[in-house]
Amino acid sequence: MTTFDADGVTLEQIREYVWEVKPEGEMRTPARVLASEALLEEISQDKTLEQLQNATHLPGMTDYAICMPDGHQGYGFPVGGVGALDAEDGCISPGAVGYDINCGVRMMRTNLTYEEVKGREEELVDSLFANVPSGLGGGGIVESGIDDVEEILARGVDWALENGHAVEEDLLHCEDEGMREGADPSKVSQKAKDRGKNQIGSLGSGNHFLEVQRVTDVFDDKVGEAFGLSEDQIVVLIHCGSRGLGHQTCNDYLRKIEQQHQGMLEQLPDKELAAAPAGSQLAEDYYGAMNAAINFAWVNRQLIMHRTRKVFERVFERSWEEMEMDLLYDVAHNIAKKETHTVGSAGDGSDVREERELYVHRKGATRAFPKGHPEVPAAYRDVGQPVIIPGSMGAGSYVLRGGEASMDLTFGSTAHGAGRLMSRTQAKNDYWGGDVQQELEDQEQIYVKAQSGATIAEEAPGVYKDVDEVVKVSDELGIGDKVARTFPVCNIKG
Repeated sequence: MTTFDADGVTLEQIREYVWEVKPEGEMRTPARVLASEALLEEISQDKTLEQLQNATHLPGMTDYAICMPDGHQGYGFPVGGVGALDAEDGCISPGAVGYDINCGVRMMRTNLTYEEVKGREEELVDSLFANVPSGLGGGGIVESGIDDVEEILARGVDWALENGHAVEEDLLHCEDEGMREGADPSKVSQKAKDRGKNQIGSLGSGNHFLEVQRVTDVFDDKVGEAFGLSEDQIVVLIHCGSRGLGHQTCNDYLRKIEQQHQGMLEQLPDKELAAAPAGSQLAEDYYGAMNAAINFAWVNRQLIMHRTRKVFERVFERSWEEMEMDLLYDVAHNIAKKETHTVGSAGDGSDVREERELYVHRKGATRAFPKGHPEVPAAYRDVGQPVIIPGSMGAGSYVLRGGEASMDLTFGSTAHGAGRLMSRTQAKNDYWGGDVQQELEDQEQIYVKAQSGATIAEEAPGVYKDVDEVVKVSDELGIGDKVARTFPVCNIKG
């Protein structure tokens, strides 16, 4: 048996790309890492493994806590982490969802080819940057009052449809059709609503972006056709979340848990894992607030997509319908959902397996349901759910489809991106934004525009893991199968 030692932590390889830390001390389950040896070496360089072991202490953790191949250190729960907690006897953890609730990605197809965009990249990137709000603070596409925010929190993309910012097909190609059931706007604080009301339709800052891409490879012709993807086609990728509203909501409930469930908190090795016991009023309140923030994030991405359609209309002088600018899919990657999975009894080590309702926490992980699953949109049910994995702005991205092994191995999940190798502080020390911007243009013909050079430095290609290696692990494990690869044309960032 192959083992890997990482600063006192021993992982045993139980099959190719699957490594496990056996339970010890107060760990309720094993901790599993899905990675090649090269990725495992990178994952072991920060506190990811420690955080993954800590996550196994959460009450109701079933089977194992999982780190995806793009995993890296987060706040309490690692980014790239998946944990399925019993919805009756376990808990729900805001820290295992993250501060940016429903940070996620959506991809929009077009019928434009790369040849039609070549030579117009600067015009396109300038127009997108001028028309899609980005950066810290306020400023969104729509001016809204609290009443609008309440409706968005309750109804999600249905609100955008009613107000002329969406078409029916957009809802049909979004996870949960763009509306989470169980959303309760009354459980979102006034402070969170006030932070969100001027940010609806904005990218924000950090690693969020809007990127025009070209499809360079289609690996599966049948699934590629079902997804409407072909080589040399132009697509648009949007990555952002719930802005200040989601951040405030997470912070509010972490503080409430500290006040109301101190006993549980004291049993956990890291207070950032703070959790509310399943069935408690606070667990129900957080779930309602989180679902409302999820709706807010979907509307945020919808408005950005709607504005992008208008920009393309002006630049290419034809309607977005003529350019077939249709939503391929929108998928969340910071989320907890009640789902039913077949698992062992929580933490008791027995071989008995049964269907249980679980809070499946995906923090920097993407749902990846296989073909035939009833929650996959009808348009894709015969091939599997689209999965979108962004890489760095110099390395390209991937479209996968939910793999047949995902339900057994990962609670229907896969990676969410390339995963950071380097902190933002280190990135700004190692890279100069202007140099990165110029090199991308000169060497790769990628046009980047951002609010500051520091943002570009923080997101330099060298800051990220090898997205090809991350996707290879997903593909070979059968949790997310390769469909197509894309490469950046132009990119705007906060």
